[in-house]
Amino acid sequence: MESGPAIFAGAAFALFGAALLLWTGVRLRQGEPVALGVAPRTAAVVTTLSGAVSLLLGIWCFGRL
Repeated sequence: MESGPAIFAGAAFALFGAALLLWTGVRLRQGEPVALGVAPRTAAVVTTLSGAVSLLLGIWCFGRL
């Protein structure tokens, strides 16, 4: 019964993390700002860490099944 919420949470975290990492990579490759009004290096580091943590949380949720 608990596998349903774990699958949903894992999918949500994994998709968000992967999309955030992909979006950050594309923005950095194009030389575009990652976040407006924030230092470029700080924004890149924070979004990369957030994407990686979300992706790892998704993997952890799938591992709990």
